[in-house]
Amino acid sequence: MNEEKTTGTGNAPEEYSLNDDRRIKVLSPGRLVLQRFLRNRLAILGLVMLIAMFLFSFVGGLLIPYGQAEQFYTYTMMDKEYVGVTQNRDFRYLVAEGQQFGSLPQAQFILATETGKSEFRYKDTEYRLTDEGHDFYSIYSGDTLVAMAFKDIVFTADGREELPFSVKYAALKAFASGSRQFTLDGTDYVLDEDDNLLTGGTEVGYISRFVVQSKENGVVITRDFRERLEDALNSGETTFAYNAPDAPEGETSEYTISYDAGAQVWSVIQKTKTYVYSKYERPTPAHPLGIDGSGMDMLTRLMYGGRVSLVIGFIVVLIEVVLGVILGGISGYFGGWVDNLIMRIVDIFYCIPTTPILIILGAAMDSLQVDPQIRMLYLMLLLGFLGWPSVARMVRGQILSLREQEFMTATEATGLRVSRRIFRHLVPNVIPQLIVISTMGLGSVILTEATLSFLGLGVKFPFASWGNIISDVNNSYVMTNYWFIWIPAGICLLITVLGFNFVGDGLRDAFDPKMKR
Repeated sequence: MNEEKTTGTGNAPEEYSLNDDRRIKVLSPGRLVLQRFLRNRLAILGLVMLIAMFLFSFVGGLLIPYGQAEQFYTYTMMDKEYVGVTQNRDFRYLVAEGQQFGSLPQAQFILATETGKSEFRYKDTEYRLTDEGHDFYSIYSGDTLVAMAFKDIVFTADGREELPFSVKYAALKAFASGSRQFTLDGTDYVLDEDDNLLTGGTEVGYISRFVVQSKENGVVITRDFRERLEDALNSGETTFAYNAPDAPEGETSEYTISYDAGAQVWSVIQKTKTYVYSKYERPTPAHPLGIDGSGMDMLTRLMYGGRVSLVIGFIVVLIEVVLGVILGGISGYFGGWVDNLIMRIVDIFYCIPTTPILIILGAAMDSLQVDPQIRMLYLMLLLGFLGWPSVARMVRGQILSLREQEFMTATEATGLRVSRRIFRHLVPNVIPQLIVISTMGLGSVILTEATLSFLGLGVKFPFASWGNIISDVNNSYVMTNYWFIWIPAGICLLITVLGFNFVGDGLRDAFDPKMKR
């Protein structure tokens, strides 16, 4: 029955009705929670921060042209020891074909030269020495030439076959006597003013007391380089330039000579233009956050690192929630010895020293050289398995208070099986608290992963995470001079963890407004 009311003007009465514009608007519980959440400015700020970090990590990695482990290279001048040079001061020996002259006769030869003797005896063999001059001796047994002892060395020219004993002997004999030419087996040989051995105008060898040894396997020291090096040593130069015949036009290598008086060795350091990966390159338009110590783009590493950190956080929380809901739900519903058993297991897990265990297992995986991708899987399983007890206790407490209410009595009266009562009627009533604890736990898990990666026990190269990016702070020089290496990763961590905490606080207040009173 409608009521009537006379208007102030005395005209027709006004009727009240439940038409659309006068109905009381009743919001569902879900919309009430959403409305309360949207009124919380800090929660909205946290949501915006999380959306920004998700877009940065997952969408940014698709848009940026570089790969996660892509390295960038550049040319730089580097010093490396190229050759070692010694000046021969000891006698060397070359034995004639078919003869023998071992180390013991050689020692007897040294003793004879030091005492001024022209002959010596070893076992049943009598040896006779002939001083050819200029630290060169011929060693005979009777009338047979057995060996020669010398300090000036006959080297074979580049690309030529090794010179036989007879040619080296004749060349050294001519060099010692001051003769610049000789004939052997019908072939004429000439020693030029640079002590190069020529035949028919072609160089077949050269004589020198400098022994040049390469410091790198497979590097052939050319005759041109030896000559330039000997000129530098004889003139006392400490630096010299050399143009290799096969070097690109206009490219000159610089060399520095240093002398070790104790070892009596010259070290020749080569300055070479080397193609190496860029290291700690400062921000440029091509690399807005610079390049790290491994030659990788920092912005790309941050994006992929965000993916790893966020994925690890969500999977770990998912494992914690699944284990916590199952065990907490069973414990809270059945009570009695089941509850006691599960709660004692929870107490045991609370007593486990989590950090030392993580450090020990991380070191063990390092020694076993576990694949980085498998290592990440182990890390997620381990963190999830160690973190479920807090969720189980919360679920158990909520179910203990819910199982005595009328709707649970109704489920028993209708004959529903136990698993359906727990997971269909009890657990859904715990979901608001689960959402809050999961949201706030995500930030904690991300920080734990970052800490382990910072210590070198978490995510490993080539995968990036914000934690192992910040690990460069272990180097004080990098920390003070290359801010772009670690500060951006720290900011990303701060924004993400703060965002999860803001959203968690907002959800808690939205689900239970009395918490703010």
